[in-house]
Amino acid sequence: MQEKEFWQSCLVSFEKSLPSRQFNSWIKPLSLLKDNERLVLTAPNSFTLKILQERFFSEILNLAKQFYQNVPEFEFRIIEPVPVQETAPAPTIKTKAPEIRHKSENSPRGYGKLNQNLTFDNFVTGKANQLAFAAATQVSESPGVSYNPFFIYGGVGLGKTHLAQAIGNQICLNRPEAKVCYMHAERYVADVVKAYRTNNFEEFKQYYHSLDVLLIDDIQFFSDKSKTQEEFFYAFNTLIDSHKQIIITSDTFPKELKGLESRLISRFGWGLTIEIEPPELEMRVAILLKKACIGGYTLDDAVAFFIAKHVSSNIRELEGALKRVEAYTKFHRKAISLETAREALKDILIAKNRQITIDNIQKTVADFYRIKLVDLLSKKRTRNLTRPRQMAMSLARELTTMSLPDIGNAFGGKDHSTVIHACQNIASLRSTDSGIDADYKILLQTLTG
Repeated sequence: MQEKEFWQSCLVSFEKSLPSRQFNSWIKPLSLLKDNERLVLTAPNSFTLKILQERFFSEILNLAKQFYQNVPEFEFRIIEPVPVQETAPAPTIKTKAPEIRHKSENSPRGYGKLNQNLTFDNFVTGKANQLAFAAATQVSESPGVSYNPFFIYGGVGLGKTHLAQAIGNQICLNRPEAKVCYMHAERYVADVVKAYRTNNFEEFKQYYHSLDVLLIDDIQFFSDKSKTQEEFFYAFNTLIDSHKQIIITSDTFPKELKGLESRLISRFGWGLTIEIEPPELEMRVAILLKKACIGGYTLDDAVAFFIAKHVSSNIRELEGALKRVEAYTKFHRKAISLETAREALKDILIAKNRQITIDNIQKTVADFYRIKLVDLLSKKRTRNLTRPRQMAMSLARELTTMSLPDIGNAFGGKDHSTVIHACQNIASLRSTDSGIDADYKILLQTLTG
């Protein structure tokens, strides 16, 4: 059928142009069918449908113009995936045992270990996390309805835990009677071990299966723990069938998780999966200013930009650098300024400058694009060399303290205006080309580690 051939050509095109995680998150869940004379694009939920309309439909339309002589009218629909019935859960052992409870002073009702300081109000948003934030707020307003499960993934220290707990805290405010449990995956593993050791699975199941909201942090710790995965599988099914909300965080895209059963991984795809990416410079500055405000002191924009420029790997290290500057100025009875910030972070800057050199950047970019280093530094202007060269110049500008003329000299004697043009061109491309933006972020994270 013609629409199947057309959709296959779309999949091939997107798979070539998008990073694999974006393709798996936004394009793979879509499908195309024909209804009378219309082409119907379907998505598993409203959020994916919104992303389709805003970010990808224009490209689909362009491909349709190349494929059809007369482009059909398009329609959008939501078709939720139908859960696959699995084998019945293992029988429970009816043995009297103490209740499992994770009470905490931070938890409004004693369920879970929510940190009440982690809220939506003090979560700084930017391009790196705005989609995750928007989806999280919807989940908090309609738990068990909007996106279930809600799966957040990304690198260390990017705000996954903050966002997950913000959902829990908001649900607590909206529904004081709700049973909300937040825990790290290792705590769940420990509970499974304890239940096996004491034969109190009835109490174990009674607790977890009675929750209204379950938040599991760092689910990659379930890897190769078959009994834990089995119990979580049954808890997952029970909660989803009861329209209770599940929120999961991980450092990896679900299908790339190692040591997890395929039946679990497939269930993670029933809801919405969203990545939190490393924060861009402007977002890092906003985070620093917000943290300073919460801390009750003023941080000059120039100081915030200085810290943000030199600490770019993740939010946790960014906050650590700010605390270090604050402690240094208090100890020496000085005001926070560019000078004191430079003094406080002196060893960090020395270590960073030692690690991130122009040579390191050039070699990393050449390896990434699979080109010869000598070609990257040559005067050749072929397309396959120009873009990586501009990428390397832009990274050198952001990650080193070298001047524009010095960067130009390091690339075979280029003029400083060439470096400026390269930086401006990459910045422009990143705002319009998701592939270029993804490449830049991967290289940035690789270099800053």
